[in-house]
Amino acid sequence: MKLGFACKYFDAQAKQPFPFKITTRTRFLSLDREEQARLLAQLATNNLENQILTLQQLAKLPDAMRMMRIGSDLLPLYTVPEATAIYSELMPDLQPLLARCGEIARTNNIRLSFHPGQYSVLASDNEGVVDRAIEDVEYHALCAVLMGYGRQFQDFKINIHMNGKKGIEGFRAAFQRLSPEARNMLTVENDEISCSLDDVLQARDLCPVVLDIHHHWVKENQFIKADDARIPLIIESWRGVRPVLHYSIAQEGLIPEHGFPDQQDLTVAKTKLRAHSDYYFNQDLNDWALSFKDFDIMCEVKMKNLAVERLYRYALDREVIKAR
Repeated sequence: MKLGFACKYFDAQAKQPFPFKITTRTRFLSLDREEQARLLAQLATNNLENQILTLQQLAKLPDAMRMMRIGSDLLPLYTVPEATAIYSELMPDLQPLLARCGEIARTNNIRLSFHPGQYSVLASDNEGVVDRAIEDVEYHALCAVLMGYGRQFQDFKINIHMNGKKGIEGFRAAFQRLSPEARNMLTVENDEISCSLDDVLQARDLCPVVLDIHHHWVKENQFIKADDARIPLIIESWRGVRPVLHYSIAQEGLIPEHGFPDQQDLTVAKTKLRAHSDYYFNQDLNDWALSFKDFDIMCEVKMKNLAVERLYRYALDREVIKAR
């Protein structure tokens, strides 16, 4: 079992030693082309070099903690048409840095993923939204391909939600428009608002299903168990690759520090339960998440790798994970 974190790496003082830098579309478009190219080169080089440094830190961790979701701003504004054209000129300088990211990850058994934003909706009833969602997925796929991935099924994970008014049929139609590399990497996740686990399981013949156990609890007020009849269907969708689940809990002070909260007993709105905690403070919920022993766990928690380290030590004590 691996335990991963999303996007930001913190040092012991909870500072980001290797931050990404970004800019706004408005600022970018206000510049002349030479200034645009200079800005994108500076930002992308910074981000890639810092991603390399982050991966080098992960390589020093126990194998069970070598899992990371890379931030989508790796190449800022890539899908803005004016930026896309400039990036094609910058690629000879950027490609070796992308390749280095992949080399470090593969050499050190670091599992990597992307998670395009909430506005990448492949099942939208708005064709413009679908077109932009496909562009966004393909941007992430390009980054992964330039790192050396996309060559076989699920050697890299690009995870999205399936929300959208066209549902599974819209998702299926948009999926077929993706490149073979993107289709190899795409996964779909249940969310806490519109698409339940049963909804996304309809896509299991297309791509693997990522189980988000917190989303399931928020939407259904139910703690899904590791022996639930749907778990084998999720595992089957990964076609021999170790599946991934997402684990988060509601913020500190909103749910008890022990036990399994029933939403009907809480005094907060369901919408507030969606936000993630800083750390995992409820041992019963930790035991619940760690009971899914056939899965790697992406830890969606605000203190990132620091929270993962605490969960890792807890899992060692529980003998769920062995140190190596």
